[in-house]
Amino acid sequence: MKDFIQLTAASLACTAVLSILTIAQTNGRASNDYKVQNRFPVKGSEGWDYITVDSNARRVYVSHGVRVNVLNADTGATVGTIEDTPGVHGIAIASSSNHGFTTNGKENKVSIFDATTLALIKKVDVGKGPDGIYFDPASNRIFTNNHGTHDITAIDATSGDVVGTVAVGGDGEGVVTGKDGMIYVALEDKNEICSFDPKTLEVKRHIPLDGIDAPTGLAVDTKNNRFFVGGHNKMFNVINGATGKRIATFPTGSGTDAAGFDDQGRLVFVSNGEGNITVVHQISADKYVLEAAIVTQASAKTMAFDPKTKQIYLPAATVVVTPAADANMKPTRSVTPGTFAVLVVGK
Repeated sequence: MKDFIQLTAASLACTAVLSILTIAQTNGRASNDYKVQNRFPVKGSEGWDYITVDSNARRVYVSHGVRVNVLNADTGATVGTIEDTPGVHGIAIASSSNHGFTTNGKENKVSIFDATTLALIKKVDVGKGPDGIYFDPASNRIFTNNHGTHDITAIDATSGDVVGTVAVGGDGEGVVTGKDGMIYVALEDKNEICSFDPKTLEVKRHIPLDGIDAPTGLAVDTKNNRFFVGGHNKMFNVINGATGKRIATFPTGSGTDAAGFDDQGRLVFVSNGEGNITVVHQISADKYVLEAAIVTQASAKTMAFDPKTKQIYLPAATVVVTPAADANMKPTRSVTPGTFAVLVVGK
């Protein structure tokens, strides 16, 4: 995942198209009345990436440039910060050992911290360009998606020691544990989902994605063995986990990045940086209906779903894009001071 994006004229056009498609395919419900209910202000104007919610401890962890902001998940009150995490992307919590982990992309390290006090325990070297990070309770291991080396580092969640590397051969994004206990990761540069054994670190399957370019968001329904994956080409697929075949496909929006699944409400959520969340209602394992999109805010592309409260947390800010003087250079993006916040979507 990149740090953040800005809504442009082109993405406004995409929003209009998405609205037409949504109206045409919705079953008439307004996403079960989901809407932005609160905004938790966060100091600072750095870029951001992943957000993680610790549902049991009621904490929200927000990557924020060179640090992680930790908030009370219910009130938004500041709990503290985890400092010295240069180029931080993701955060994972291993409740069994009371340890937390961050991927520090600019130093190719993972910070391990005490999940209660937020104090640094140690840093460990991982592959190059660590991005997303994930905890697998069954193996008691942490896994980091390394974009620079196109692999995944495995870390023992208790000792903090590196125990091996998974040769997935691509840049991992969204990660889930499947019904079979294997870990499934969307490979953004390969247009596929790769699965591996979290204990042996052996790659088991490569599932090519039909009609999905640059897959990022990934969620799973373990009961029905269905995967939900969204890509940068503004499309979302439902995949049969047993066969790898596409069951259904729906439009999303520009800047599609993260996904989540409410197994009780049977709703799939896909967050789009253009400023909305695509919602798909699961009628049965093989039948799905597109509902009305939830309006959020431009730049709110990453999300974390809280299974306890059914709320969705999304970091966002007002981002100003300044064209480069040289047409061959990329424009600069800056966060307007005082606008960074975590949006709380619920009903």
